[in-house]
Amino acid sequence: MNQAEILRFALRGLLANKMRSALTTLGILIGVAAVIMLVAVGEGSSRSIQQNIQRLGANTLTISPSFSGGGGGAQRGPGRGGNTGPRTQARQLSLADAKALTDATTAPSVRSVSPVVTVSAASASYGAATHPIAQLVGTYPSYFEAVNKPVAKGAYFYNDDVPAARKVMVIGQTVADELFGSVDPIGRQVSVSGVPFTVIGVLKAAGSSGAQDADDVAVAPLPAVQQSLSGFGSLDQIVVQATGAGTTSAAQAEVTAILNQRHGITNTTNPDYRILNQATLQETVSEATGTFTVLLAAVAAISLLVGGIGITNIMLVTVTERTREIGIRKALGAPRSAVLGQFLMEATLLSLVGGLSGVLVAFAGTRFSIAGIEPVLVPSSVALALGVSVGIGLFFGGYPANRAAKLRPIEALRHE
Repeated sequence: MNQAEILRFALRGLLANKMRSALTTLGILIGVAAVIMLVAVGEGSSRSIQQNIQRLGANTLTISPSFSGGGGGAQRGPGRGGNTGPRTQARQLSLADAKALTDATTAPSVRSVSPVVTVSAASASYGAATHPIAQLVGTYPSYFEAVNKPVAKGAYFYNDDVPAARKVMVIGQTVADELFGSVDPIGRQVSVSGVPFTVIGVLKAAGSSGAQDADDVAVAPLPAVQQSLSGFGSLDQIVVQATGAGTTSAAQAEVTAILNQRHGITNTTNPDYRILNQATLQETVSEATGTFTVLLAAVAAISLLVGGIGITNIMLVTVTERTREIGIRKALGAPRSAVLGQFLMEATLLSLVGGLSGVLVAFAGTRFSIAGIEPVLVPSSVALALGVSVGIGLFFGGYPANRAAKLRPIEALRHE
């Protein structure tokens, strides 16, 4: 008996019990679709997180206080926020700290330094429209490049605007939409908490990051924000841009040494500041999301295993029901390999059809966002899931097929 005849007998056997075959195929379909979909969700989540980190720049260091304290310069007394140790003075970040980091002698790996103060929910108005800006940033022009915030319309403010404390502002797309609608905002004046600022640019849309709208932001010269809104106190952050992605670690070491010296830090395990390295964070997140994706795939693979057990059960029932047929075929001279091949073919066809159907379902599922995440189809997961489904058919169909092939013709013919 050739392969074509074995395939024909296998198809005839499956079509004889359409409902049973369909239910068995459904188990494999669910397993394959689950594996591909969960891997796609994990990959989509990973890419979304990495894109959010890359928005801040891969060669960027963000320095912030490691304790909670009021503004207004250096804070006397022990640092708050859970830090303990021999430190007797916790200092806030200052403009002098930022200027010290620009010294090319002590920090040759540093390209730019941007001191930052932030004002939350600053009320802005234009005409009859009002909008609480989620984050108003006072900083230097170098901030835009350091945190990867390109301008889509208009221009940045310049270094000359900083010492002059000019009240100019670059706004995010959300702010532009809420205050101006279809009106061109460039050159128009908005009132921020009663202080007039002139809009000179609109940032390129960055999109939302979870519950936070990255476009609900405005950036102005540091002295203008301090003079009018925040006061001349401590800094909320210092954004440092390294000379390149390969010098980020060196820049972090240089910044750490300078701040330790300026803040009198002797216990380096308990400083009064923290440094967030975007490159290190991205590597850590990539590893974590990779592990998460593998875990999701492993959980989904359990459904494939359940589908395989279903194939075993169905094929055992099939062998029992067709015992007399097997006996007749063997009595007429059908070799053991033909019987074995037929039942293996049936099991493989069930898993293959289920696997292909699962791929189609998963492909359709990845066209929709899930919990705010855009799934990303991973070709290797499709090939792996489909290959495993076929392997499951061969493995779990092997025992029933072997049992059918070993039946003696006389015993099979006597079966009721």
